[in-house]
Amino acid sequence: MRYLPLSEADRSEMLEVIGAGSIDELFRDVPPEARLDGPIAELPMHASELSVERQLAAMARKNMVAGEVPFFLGCGAYRHHVPASVDHIIQRGEFLTAYTPYQPEIAQGTLQVLFEFQTQVARLLGCEVANASMYDGSTACWEAIGMARRITRRTGAILSSGLHPHYVSVARTMARFTGDVLDTALPSFEGTDTERLIAGIGKDTSCVVVQYPDILGRIEDLTPIAEAAHAAGALLVAVVTEPVALGLIKAPGEMGADIVVGEGQSIGVGLQFGGPYVGLFACREKHVRQMPGRLAGETIDAEGKRGFVLTLSTREQHIRREKATSNICTNSGLCALAFSVHLTLLGEKGLGRLAGINHARAAEVAERLAAIPRVELVSETFFNEFTLKLPVEARPAVHAMVGKGVLGGVSLGRLYPGEASLAHGLVIAVTETVTDADIDALETALTECCA
Repeated sequence: MRYLPLSEADRSEMLEVIGAGSIDELFRDVPPEARLDGPIAELPMHASELSVERQLAAMARKNMVAGEVPFFLGCGAYRHHVPASVDHIIQRGEFLTAYTPYQPEIAQGTLQVLFEFQTQVARLLGCEVANASMYDGSTACWEAIGMARRITRRTGAILSSGLHPHYVSVARTMARFTGDVLDTALPSFEGTDTERLIAGIGKDTSCVVVQYPDILGRIEDLTPIAEAAHAAGALLVAVVTEPVALGLIKAPGEMGADIVVGEGQSIGVGLQFGGPYVGLFACREKHVRQMPGRLAGETIDAEGKRGFVLTLSTREQHIRREKATSNICTNSGLCALAFSVHLTLLGEKGLGRLAGINHARAAEVAERLAAIPRVELVSETFFNEFTLKLPVEARPAVHAMVGKGVLGGVSLGRLYPGEASLAHGLVIAVTETVTDADIDALETALTECCA
């Protein structure tokens, strides 16, 4: 029997029930140009498992392995050292689940971890309450916009030019279905757009969304934006893509942000080819019932013993769909556990020391690279990520550095294709994993590319 044991009679019966004449008719809404008209060229029809493994391994060997070369990529995904103990703990049988615990009586370990995770995230982001994690940072950002709409009953959101373009793209996609009107702009090397954000706040504004530090690595006081938003009845949403920074700089919630979201990957979670990651979501306690996702809460059982339950679960799998706050608020349980374990091992002082190392190394690299002829440092205020303006287009320069064995940053031409004003921008991230030899290699490679 085949793995999918459907007979022709089974298929015919199913087609008859749904009213389709053939299997091909099921795909009639797919544009013809998007359909395959035959086998994929150069792909064998079948091969043994051993042959496939060997072929894929040979292809993988052509890749440049991030951990084996000088690595300066960032822009929302960061290479930090994750202690071996993190991986050991998350693989214990008590915790090894990547999804939501639906039966609290047999998931006390997972629920307790989520309860502690929420406390850590709330303290880190400077808020009163946090949920048990989200799908990732970009969808958490959209969820915050949706939450602001529910609270204010307004549909206008002003997005900072410093917000990651991938986050903006996700918001645009979702806004097509909700009617939210997004006010967006491109970043500029000349400075942030605080004045634009404040001037744009009006009676239809639900929220202002800012990234901290922003896509170019710049750090700015959020207090004036928060005050302007609150004066107009709007909310301030802050997005953090590098939570390690909060070991050194002021938390957004302490500057007046009503909702703080972010990507937790850089604490406890490896790069992993782009996922899975873990979204962070926190807010003021008065807004907790409009917060998407779920909350793990502490309680006392009939015998007076401490126990844990899901306190709020406002998603469509738990309540009627029309009452759900979200349907993309998947809890990334295993990555949240890794985040919590790593942060626990660091402790408050350890996180501060780690952040200090990151900033010191970044400042050293920025000073050395800015000394290269015709290379300009865009901003002097940054954490572990900064932007350079090169005398040449950054995207070809990045490719040239790869040829020299250096992953030398992310070009703004890649993030903003076709935008000539940003084509010379190069964003460089420096973490505790960078060595003196790595910095020497980057400086040499970039100097040659800019000559």
